[in-house]
Amino acid sequence: MSLMMLRRAVLACVLALAVPAAARAQELTIFAAASLTDAMRTLGTAWQQKGNPLPRMSFAASSALARQIEQGAPADLFLSADEPWMNYLQERNLIVNSTRISPIGNSLVLVAPANAARPVALARDTNLAALLGPQGRVATGDPAHVPVGRYAQAALTWMGQWDAINPRLARADSVRSALLLVERGEAPYGIVYGTDAAISQGVRVVGTFPAESHTPVTYPFALMRRAEANAQAQAFLAFLTGPEARPVWERYGFRLAH
Repeated sequence: MSLMMLRRAVLACVLALAVPAAARAQELTIFAAASLTDAMRTLGTAWQQKGNPLPRMSFAASSALARQIEQGAPADLFLSADEPWMNYLQERNLIVNSTRISPIGNSLVLVAPANAARPVALARDTNLAALLGPQGRVATGDPAHVPVGRYAQAALTWMGQWDAINPRLARADSVRSALLLVERGEAPYGIVYGTDAAISQGVRVVGTFPAESHTPVTYPFALMRRAEANAQAQAFLAFLTGPEARPVWERYGFRLAH
């Protein structure tokens, strides 16, 4: 083989290796709260249809995702289901503070299996413990870690029901896991977000917790410090919080910040 042919062969090998690497460099990794799963998959597809690479998405409880990021997981964007877990990363200098924004919100609802749903008026004098019967449990996220569980604890405390319900919680690792327990009939009631209840065929909303019973359910988004100079990550965050995404958020039942 001549020297020129050898150089061409080497160059071809270098380019073959470089192209996948360049493509990978443009891919985004999004860590998002489990309750955002359906809306984010739709928005990811819309982003791809605009000529961009389809983002990789990891969905779980905000607590689990925040701790993974703290331990070095390569997320470019974090979409949390509450402000405290975004605060957790901000306090550790892992987000770009100037990009933090809370564009959407949610409601907190009580659900029951669809075939056994009866309306429940949720007020300070509602006795949920009595509704559960002797063995029934309430499924929700673990209040020690999962945002929906924290909201649930606040709402039950406001109702004066926390001490009675606390020992009877079915503590799930995410809001979707809690929803599944109710769908399967393993718990007669669950406390989840309104958007999760809306996408389930197996449950019905039997009551909505009053707004004053808990802090507002808001979703902060932010660019990770490691992706500060990533133009694709910046553009995708702008897309998620811009006018093109608003109809999608509304379609899935999220409340838009004004």
